[in-house]
Amino acid sequence: MTELITGIGELTTHDDSGERRHDAALVIGAGRILWIGRAAKAPAADKRTDVDGRAVLPGWVDPHTHLVFGGDRSAEFEARMNGQAYAAGGITTTVDATRAATEDQLVATARRLRHEAEEQGTTFLETKTGYGLDVASETRSARAAARVADVVTFLGAHIVPVGLDRRDYLDLVTGPMLAAVRPYVQFIDAFCERGAFDVEETREVLLAGRAAGLGVRVHGNQLGFSGGVQLAAELGAASVDHCNYLEPADIDALAAGTTVATLLPACDLSTRQPFAPARQLLDAGVTIALATNCNPGTSYTTSMPFCVATAVLQMGLTVSEAVWAATRGAARSLGRDQGADAIGSLQVGGRADLQVLNAPSISHLAYRPGVPLTGAVWRTGVRVER
Repeated sequence: MTELITGIGELTTHDDSGERRHDAALVIGAGRILWIGRAAKAPAADKRTDVDGRAVLPGWVDPHTHLVFGGDRSAEFEARMNGQAYAAGGITTTVDATRAATEDQLVATARRLRHEAEEQGTTFLETKTGYGLDVASETRSARAAARVADVVTFLGAHIVPVGLDRRDYLDLVTGPMLAAVRPYVQFIDAFCERGAFDVEETREVLLAGRAAGLGVRVHGNQLGFSGGVQLAAELGAASVDHCNYLEPADIDALAAGTTVATLLPACDLSTRQPFAPARQLLDAGVTIALATNCNPGTSYTTSMPFCVATAVLQMGLTVSEAVWAATRGAARSLGRDQGADAIGSLQVGGRADLQVLNAPSISHLAYRPGVPLTGAVWRTGVRVER
């Protein structure tokens, strides 16, 4: 069945033209975009949906989440709001709860959060392991993630578990643990930060993952000048995420390569870190993405609209730049912005992942922050039940 979506007041496609079209329409069928043009010239379709002057844009692509976990860290959040500094060691609380959870319990939590995200326009998301930190728990987490997410990343190198020797744990991550999760994951990641892993340890983990056929991602420069950004650029990583603390050489290294800088504004608010320098990165020619970093400790939100609004209001991006970063830029960070399986844009032949706002323009995403504007969502051409 084909469906004509017409009466579009503003259509943001993120095709190569970068234009916002008006009085537009599109036809979808078999999960794809079949036609885009002016409403008056729309071809016939089996079904017609008139959105009455509302804005249509690609579904959000969330390229950095941690949806597979057990437990709750609200007490840690409250302590942080009362002045306690964030430290990576807080992850241990979630590790204990995740190890105690069954796979079905982990899946139930992740599905609940994915449903929250879809109701706010997210049509494609990545999630990570990293709260198991032993072979059995990481494997269970990877299986659970594969049942819920579109892309799964292995983050065994999140922290060194309490009581384990660092060298022994690195050998575990790069050997038996990597082998056990490999059937379920597409990327490998490591937390290159004080309290987690240094540059050489991170390099060892990432190269082991690459040798196993995985793409490379990096948590870098969240809490200080950790060297993670430079390492990501050196290795040609798909993305380096956080990027709060950057020197000119870091920005130059990203601009000279293809690594996407994925920025996590909700996490920056929760941890009270300085926002990543989004404007400087863009002006230098770096591709940026936005993501929620949904996790129970430092960014317990599934709202990409919140991240878009924050990027505009606090990080110096225009509305168009922030929406691009949360759609096509995010798709690029996952290697999915080109070809038949491209996401994050609306182009003839591409996936029909789109959303309708209860507003005439994408400018309302920042103009009316915190207001739930998502009116309808289609994922691979099927309207999502809300």
